[in-house]
Amino acid sequence: MRGEAVNHMIGRLTAGLACLALFTASGAHAASSANAQIDTGQLAGVASGDVVAFKGIPYAKPPVGDLRWRAPQPATAWTGVRAADQYGPMCMQKYNPKDMGVGGPAVSEDCLTLNVWTPTQHARPLPVMVWIHGGGFVNGSGTATLYDGAALARQGVVVVNLNYRLGRLGFFAHPALTAETPNGPLGNYGLMDQIAALQWVQRNIAAFGGDPKDVTIFGESAGGIAVNRLMTALPAQGLFVKAIVESGVGREVSAPLHTAAPNGSPSAEDQGKAFATKMGLTNASAADLRALPADKIIAAGDPDIGKSELTIIDGVTQTMDVADAFKAGREAKVPYLVGSNGLEFPVPASMIDSVMGGIAHFPPDQRKALETVYGGADVYAAYIVTDVIFTEPARYLAALHAANGQPAYLYRFSILSTTAPSFLKGAPHASERAYVFDNLDREDWKTTPADAPLAAAMSAYWVAFAKTGDPNGDSRPVWPRYTAAGDQLLNFTNTGPVAEKTPDAARLDALAQRYAK
Repeated sequence: MRGEAVNHMIGRLTAGLACLALFTASGAHAASSANAQIDTGQLAGVASGDVVAFKGIPYAKPPVGDLRWRAPQPATAWTGVRAADQYGPMCMQKYNPKDMGVGGPAVSEDCLTLNVWTPTQHARPLPVMVWIHGGGFVNGSGTATLYDGAALARQGVVVVNLNYRLGRLGFFAHPALTAETPNGPLGNYGLMDQIAALQWVQRNIAAFGGDPKDVTIFGESAGGIAVNRLMTALPAQGLFVKAIVESGVGREVSAPLHTAAPNGSPSAEDQGKAFATKMGLTNASAADLRALPADKIIAAGDPDIGKSELTIIDGVTQTMDVADAFKAGREAKVPYLVGSNGLEFPVPASMIDSVMGGIAHFPPDQRKALETVYGGADVYAAYIVTDVIFTEPARYLAALHAANGQPAYLYRFSILSTTAPSFLKGAPHASERAYVFDNLDREDWKTTPADAPLAAAMSAYWVAFAKTGDPNGDSRPVWPRYTAAGDQLLNFTNTGPVAEKTPDAARLDALAQRYAK
């Protein structure tokens, strides 16, 4: 049972103009309605108490047939009133019913839908929070009940979450596809979907009481990576004004379209040719590729972000990797909140070498030096994966963003409910999501009454940041802005939030040295 639980935790990692507002924004209380008119037609949502939910809204045409591996196209209008009471299918993936970050079992290439939660009563246009789900860019969905936005909406925001293309259907390049669109954008179809959803928000969110000029993007794991990528994507500029990254990798390397990656991985096009050959298409045309059954593509196995097999430097959607863009000051100039969990990867010591082999190589002398900084081989084994993938990059990006003159806030999530599996010695990957959404009843394990105020506080910080660009307010402990000199973060602990110096600064500094040039 312990081994199954470990594998499940690891799987969480490998395994984002012309509208008529029926929700008015005038007067002391806005009119309550379960209908909304958007640019493609009228929607009928479902009211539940003080929140209305609209589900399964198409934000782009189905990316099927000739639209597979193309930039998303505007959704088709409909006549009459469309029921928005059911989630749409998840994007194609290997379905894992034990993963709280996925929805129901229905999967389809026709998956580009989003969902909206909005308060029934509001006095003015509300801030908007757009959630981008995680799952290593190969699984997950905006349809997971864990991501139900009602609890956030009750705090005075409009919440949107979305599906986007995953795996090789979402991130794929091939010379035949490049020949069709030589000037791009190419390859990053999942990121293009997220941008299309943000453009949909700009055109339509006023119909739900939201303010298109006050949009916060937030995401976890691959969703956090996506937020960082959107921070550096020129086509996304102006579509959001605040950003939150939860356990998002910050130093990952993408494959260039035509040339090998800096880490030696093949170009994105060469990877695509190798995959086509594996599928029996040695001289594939674009039509041949699009004729491949979607389930056959999924069955062939997932690409691996650790091997630069997903996000692509195409010169349009992505022009450089995240760390390079932040270092050059080319990220979006918006308030930025970023952090990681206490022990993201509870990897058994016997697996450290094999896991680290795909992440970072430390020569024996360098490893020995790091073990000394960590305080011993056991501590090194416990934390090295977490620190290399999540903790050090979050601190590094926060410092760069602050140095570039922008508000930055760093956090650590250390809450571990007393009901969590006993083998966990720190807050694992993705465990903060239920606290952010204040949906503790959808966590992997049952929580206790002591967890409720912790979730309420964390959720309130996130909403305050979405409203003002500053997470502080009410009587919550003050969260200091991050600077490299001050090096203070907010630690979410079992006894409440605590502002403190980064507790493991020495070992993070030692890791940062390996990137210094």
